[in-house]
Amino acid sequence: MTPAPTARARLLPKWTVHRTGDVPIRLARLWGRLASAAAGLAAVGSTAGFLARHRIYGAETTVLADAAAAQDAVNLVLVAPLLVTLGIAAVRGSLPAYLTWLGCLAFTVYNYAIYAFSVQFGPLFLLWTAVLGMSTFALIGGLATLDVAAVEGRYAGRAMPVTAWLLIAVATLFAAIWLSEIIRDLAAGGPSRSASDWHVPTNPVHVLDLAFFLPAVAVSGALLLRRHPFGYATAAGQLVFLTLTCLPILVTPLVAALRGHDPAWAVVIPVGLVFAVTTTVLTRTLRGLSSTAQ
Repeated sequence: MTPAPTARARLLPKWTVHRTGDVPIRLARLWGRLASAAAGLAAVGSTAGFLARHRIYGAETTVLADAAAAQDAVNLVLVAPLLVTLGIAAVRGSLPAYLTWLGCLAFTVYNYAIYAFSVQFGPLFLLWTAVLGMSTFALIGGLATLDVAAVEGRYAGRAMPVTAWLLIAVATLFAAIWLSEIIRDLAAGGPSRSASDWHVPTNPVHVLDLAFFLPAVAVSGALLLRRHPFGYATAAGQLVFLTLTCLPILVTPLVAALRGHDPAWAVVIPVGLVFAVTTTVLTRTLRGLSSTAQ
């Protein structure tokens, strides 16, 4: 006779992940659907940003309007489609898709926090807020339900020093750049120069990077050095986040040039180098995952 299920078992969702190596590690459909809905709204907003850019971004400075257009292009062409396709693959049991989906989602949270808090109140405010909320909850849910011990098992607990040190190095580099700018502006007794370029009180990139994202990247690298399960579970997503973060920066000078503005070509070489390195290490990290999968 089959024993009656316990109260805890009845409460467990049907998508609970098993820890055996031959069982796929699946993304819960709830979080995949929530992220896909956020991606659809993001695509609508980015399209509106191109079709009605004067109404959406007409009150912004030239620097911010060009950066927003570059971000809209990356969202529409790459990130929104990736969120949907990777989410579908992750729900079906692809672990590489699951881990990279987390990085795309973190990138979406990051950028829509900037849209919601830094762009002037206007027609897309509620849409941006909805994307921010849905992607944040999907990211939290996707991380909370990921079987990190099983991910560690897929990597066979092997050392990954290149990936780990790259995460720590990139986080440290950008933190040092932002802090040098902030300290210089504070010492001068004036406003933040980069914030003034956007006509906002403080630079949202500085706030998000220093408070949340750069520490998270560095912690993932440190945990990976210690072969901690959460380090294995988050390293690929952090690399995706860093790679995607480079793209709008690289596209912005092109947008400025096409619009007849002064393009900041100087950022292309250093940011392009970071993009190339993180993409290469990401490929190696995912290839190592597939080669050790049971």
